[in-house]
Amino acid sequence: MSEAVLARTVCESQSERSEIIFPSDANARGNLLGGRLMQYIDLVGAMAASRHARAITVTASMDHLDFVAPVHVGDLLILKASVNRAFRTSMEVGVKAMVEDVRQNRLRHVSSAYLTYVAVDMEGKRIVVPQVIAETDHQKRRYEDAGRRREMRAGETQRKKEMRAALGDEWHV
Repeated sequence: MSEAVLARTVCESQSERSEIIFPSDANARGNLLGGRLMQYIDLVGAMAASRHARAITVTASMDHLDFVAPVHVGDLLILKASVNRAFRTSMEVGVKAMVEDVRQNRLRHVSSAYLTYVAVDMEGKRIVVPQVIAETDHQKRRYEDAGRRREMRAGETQRKKEMRAALGDEWHV
């Protein structure tokens, strides 16, 4: 960590990104490609994580992603990211994607995701990150939920590790 900060508020690192969807971003039906949406989600999540850590961050996982509604060519996509909780060297970031109807001045929820980022130094070695100060009731709920999701991720990671070990080197054949 570049400065001796023990904690930061959620608001200090919140990030937002906007994209107009073009035909090159879409499939043959004119809907935004899922992989492109995942890319946008990862980018805005990384911005929030880097702001919180004040360091380079790498994506460790995208463990939950919901495609709620399609995004069409010409839509204005708005993505918002917040660090939900920081652990020792990692952070869970929540990202919400919405389409803005500029004529009606309304937002339509299209996707949500939870990602884990790890802060690293210039050599790629993990570094300690500041803790999160959750101020609002909504932020406090997200903070607690992130702890539960971390426990579930740890159990799933262990299960997959054991499964790979049991399958051996020839699992792909």
